[in-house]
Amino acid sequence: MKNFKFDVDYVRDQFPALSRSVNGNPAAFFDGPGGSQVPRRVVAAIEDYLFYHNANAGGEFLTSKDNDRLFRRGREVLADFLNCAPEEVCFGANTTSNNIRLAFGFLRTLKAGDEIIITDIDHEGNRSPWRTLADFGIVVKSVSLDPETCTLNFDDYKAKLSDKTKLVCVNWAANACGTITDVKAYIELAHKYGAVTVVDAVHYAAHKPIDVKAIDTDILLCSAYKYFGPHVGVMYIRKELGESFPSVRVYAEDNADMPTKMETGTLSVANICGAAAAVEFIADLGEKYGECFEEELGALQGRRRDIVAGMLAIDAYEDGLVGRIRSELSAIDNLKLYMAPEGTPRTTTVSFTIHGVNSAEVGKFLAEKGLFVWNGDFYALEIVHNVLKLGPQGGLVRIGLAPYNTEQEVDRLLAAIKEFAAAHK
Repeated sequence: MKNFKFDVDYVRDQFPALSRSVNGNPAAFFDGPGGSQVPRRVVAAIEDYLFYHNANAGGEFLTSKDNDRLFRRGREVLADFLNCAPEEVCFGANTTSNNIRLAFGFLRTLKAGDEIIITDIDHEGNRSPWRTLADFGIVVKSVSLDPETCTLNFDDYKAKLSDKTKLVCVNWAANACGTITDVKAYIELAHKYGAVTVVDAVHYAAHKPIDVKAIDTDILLCSAYKYFGPHVGVMYIRKELGESFPSVRVYAEDNADMPTKMETGTLSVANICGAAAAVEFIADLGEKYGECFEEELGALQGRRRDIVAGMLAIDAYEDGLVGRIRSELSAIDNLKLYMAPEGTPRTTTVSFTIHGVNSAEVGKFLAEKGLFVWNGDFYALEIVHNVLKLGPQGGLVRIGLAPYNTEQEVDRLLAAIKEFAAAHK
């Protein structure tokens, strides 16, 4: 990275939500891990579709042909986001729904006694669908988590693998604490046992470039509303696997074509257009800052190059903000941070508790100052309730950074947290 200076005002001018205020304070959106704000181009793409191209698929008339063209283009743009072929990109309502359909599709080939591995660090969207299969005699094992480091126990994973393992479902970045797991290592080992791998990249996708071919996963899931788009689930499935996959849909033929065999009903093409526009927002940043990341980008070309450059720019800018947050929060005596150690890969999500205080009280205090953070368990039930045992105090307080956050907003946030902590010693 060279000569990188991020123009946050250029980004902020594209997000109308940032004009909101609370009690006379400008709204500062640190709630990105639960869903980011959207730039104008996303809403414009959805509006354009609904106003001028709205129709069902497969017709001989103009708007239906427009619909089909825009749907194909959405696949192409998201394929560049994930680094795969367009026919390997599937859409659904959200990642949890996509995972549920995957689980019940796999159930058509699994038998009692077959094993699935999940993890304790995951959101329930990548745990519950697989745990449900225990009702049918499938054995579900979960990789343990070190509560001190908020990292998965790879030795425990290796111990749980066996010739009976058919699926490994692993989280790339934890929405509760920001830990990034070396999924490639998990995938390589799973494939040695002949297991299919499913990567939950919902939290990861907002912060780092994704390359499904580089990690060699069979399936990967993410959601556009985490990276500046509308609510739509995006799924990569390796073509060879998808072609043989016994999908669950209206037409249950096992030989249906990819990728439509992985999709159910009439999808929201308007939201798919919005998801493509969100990726184009990222690519626009990549065009602006690509020269700063020439070494990292190597031989990449076209839209894929711009997308990767955009994600690298976002990551570099957020990383410049989060160091101060971690440093100053760690100096507060009655505040405890929950994060992986320095040097361990992690996103710019920061989670904490204040001793003796319900996290909802912290969230409410900050909200009244126009500082939007999340509190609770964020559906990461296992880590928050059973590993960290934070249910009685309302779970965690979670700060998430996005490329529209500023140093001034960080100043306000840190001052408010220090004020609250000092008042509750």
